[in-house]
Amino acid sequence: MAHPTINQLRHLIRTLNYVVSTPAAEELEDDNLSILDLENIILTGKVTERQRDVQTRESKTVISGLTLDGSRAQVVVKVGFTGKLIAITVYVL
Repeated sequence: MAHPTINQLRHLIRTLNYVVSTPAAEELEDDNLSILDLENIILTGKVTERQRDVQTRESKTVISGLTLDGSRAQVVVKVGFTGKLIAITVYVL
């Protein structure tokens, strides 16, 4: 599967076609971030890295953007086999 573009990822966010993994939800809580912060990182951000898992061949995308309070943060996402965006992890820089 080809890497998705930032516009495709933003479309999935805008249409609420995404899920947050348990590790990502825990990181949001640990960093005092909300789901709106996660959305904003993707909506304001840019792709900084593309990764491919050696064993599973899954494509992952690292996006750097801003939280609602203007802090720099990153989110790692992938598009699942159902077409939904999956937030794998998120962290403040």
